[in-house]
Amino acid sequence: MSAGLEASLVAAPPYLGVARSLTGRVWKERLAVRGVGPETLREILHRMGLMQVVEPEFVEPLARFVAGRGVLPDTLDSFMRPTLKGLFPDPSCFLDMDKAVDAMLDALEAKSKICVFADYDVDGATSAAQLVRWFRAMGHDLAVYVPDRITEGYGPSKAAFDSLKAKGFELVITVDCGAMAHHALDHAASIGLDVVVIDHHLMREDPPRARAVVNPNRPGCSSDQGNLAAAGVVFVALVALNREAERRGLFKDRLKPDLMQWLDLSALGAICDVTALTGFNRALAAQGLKVMSKRQNPGIKALMTVAGGDTDSVMKTFHSGFVIGPRINAGGRVGRSDLGVRLLATDDADEASLLAQELDELNRTRRDIETQVLDEAIAVAEAQGLYPSDDPVIVVARDDWHPGVIGIVAGRLRERWHKPVVVIGIDPVSGMGKGSGRSQTGINLGEAVGAAYEAGVLLSGGGHAMAAGLSVECDRIGELRRFLNDHVRARVSEEEQVETVEIDAILSLKAASRALFDRFDLLAPYGQGNPEPLLAFADVAVAYAQVMKGGHIRCELADSSGHKLKGIIWRAEGTSLGDALLRPAGRVHVIGRLKADDYMGRNGVQFEIEDIAQAL
Repeated sequence: MSAGLEASLVAAPPYLGVARSLTGRVWKERLAVRGVGPETLREILHRMGLMQVVEPEFVEPLARFVAGRGVLPDTLDSFMRPTLKGLFPDPSCFLDMDKAVDAMLDALEAKSKICVFADYDVDGATSAAQLVRWFRAMGHDLAVYVPDRITEGYGPSKAAFDSLKAKGFELVITVDCGAMAHHALDHAASIGLDVVVIDHHLMREDPPRARAVVNPNRPGCSSDQGNLAAAGVVFVALVALNREAERRGLFKDRLKPDLMQWLDLSALGAICDVTALTGFNRALAAQGLKVMSKRQNPGIKALMTVAGGDTDSVMKTFHSGFVIGPRINAGGRVGRSDLGVRLLATDDADEASLLAQELDELNRTRRDIETQVLDEAIAVAEAQGLYPSDDPVIVVARDDWHPGVIGIVAGRLRERWHKPVVVIGIDPVSGMGKGSGRSQTGINLGEAVGAAYEAGVLLSGGGHAMAAGLSVECDRIGELRRFLNDHVRARVSEEEQVETVEIDAILSLKAASRALFDRFDLLAPYGQGNPEPLLAFADVAVAYAQVMKGGHIRCELADSSGHKLKGIIWRAEGTSLGDALLRPAGRVHVIGRLKADDYMGRNGVQFEIEDIAQAL
């Protein structure tokens, strides 16, 4: 986050006067935080009013939404109608892209043995699957290597490269990893193994030793596409491969691969890796979801079937992030790490069905493990006085927590406690702890973890502002907890440590209609950089509330005019929000998101509650 935006977060007055909600957060108006002036808003209002798709009564809330995301009047049309043709970057503007393409095509023409080395998450799987499909279309079977999360860890290693070299591979293409694997790539060069790196993670000034390092976040890269996932970078590379292959005359005897058919894989990687859906990446996701809706990929189709999803519905970011993505990730978390690539790369419907069923079963196992670790982490934190406390960062640890779920649990706890959380699973035999952390706006957890590593507190550690990973000796976890909290306190004021919620607009209950929801849907795909509209209803009463299975609470909100709106809040039983609904103490302000309510053909809406504050 920029210093200017941090200052505006503090300077903007609390929205609806909510300086501390029931979850301890401060509410802000997004336009005020982003510094959007009245002239810009008026111009966007005017231009949106000219669009036939927007009815007059919906113009203002939609205009506030787009203005709050940094959309300017002259970029409104590309935001509303993102196209690849209008936003696609020149592949050659990516540093080393032409070198990477030459290396891959040289190996293809020489019929060399080529292997793609992929990370074990969705971005890695979708990146690898695109390359497998392109090389297959060119008559070459590409091998795949995905390291085991537990035994090998993240990214390339000397042992992996030795194994590949022994099997006769001459070129390795790393995807979604490799940008910081200096030691492993030095070793690959020393044994005569060529490597091309295609990645998107932050990296140092000096690149690793390789034939080419393609990364929009590489210092010196002029692409201005740093928000791409690796899957997006790979798609750009496929365009470059097609272009150079055509120049070399490689399509004289075969059809040029139709890249648009694989755009669903690029979109899936972008959404599941929580990249900012802005600019070209937004167009990639939007057009990719259209391809995904056709169910052309047997693996995606099979996953939707085993998940019990509507096999004819239009695919949205929800399906990628909450239906398909978790099942692909389950292979790398608690199963076999290559299952996701195999599923997305196969054209055999029967094989896809079997792989999808296996991943679905692994995902159920992952959920069970996650629930157990989550419950235990809450109990440990409460028993040790870690929560509630004044510490800005919560570090919770215990023996035998599965390393495949600690990141998910850290995210769940951060949502629950509204503070950065680090969860550490300790191997009781070695005494080594593996940790994963999730943060919030204004607190750079990756920087704090990196500082702990530089100070010698950690065996390894790093990440970015919102997430980090680490390894630590179990007898130094207390020292790590003190270091992280001291680091944050020295750099972030108490006021800035309080989580801020940015609200797009305030509505009346009467205005919360399916028609408004459908118009907001024109601004999808939603995700990082383009979050769903967060709306507020002021001074409403809780007409009724009821606990559902799983601790969810269904309710009905009512205003003084008699208008009502159905609402729901997830996993809220036993929390301050749940208590406010089940035992209301007067009128409240409520913020959340409109969701479709199509149960039994209703074609209505309900309100998914995010936070509550007492109305004064």
